[in-house]
Amino acid sequence: MPGCGWTERGLASWYGAEFAGLPTASGETFDPGKVSAAHRALPLGTVADVTNEKNGRTVRVRINDRGPFVAGRIVDLSRAAAEEIGSVADGVVPVTLSVVTLGSGRRAVSGAGSGASEARAWAV
Repeated sequence: MPGCGWTERGLASWYGAEFAGLPTASGETFDPGKVSAAHRALPLGTVADVTNEKNGRTVRVRINDRGPFVAGRIVDLSRAAAEEIGSVADGVVPVTLSVVTLGSGRRAVSGAGSGASEARAWAV
């Protein structure tokens, strides 16, 4: 299992409005306006820096979904994350992903009885 400081190089793509409102692998509702990312293997909740190798811009993301499912791509960014690194127009860019902290891999579920629609409790 990769640890803090582990890096991976490859291609990043982004996904947006077509997935808005759908559940992510973590159980959260996908919002393309919030910074997040999908990775095939890193534990859910992992925090990573993604650097666009074309322009040097970096965004810190939290892995809350699974993907991408296209050969050669290592991470799918939310539109907001793609905007941060200037990759929306290109669509697919070369990146370096560096793990900052490993997540627990736990799935988020709606908070019970809290009354707050955005409340989350972490469950296995």
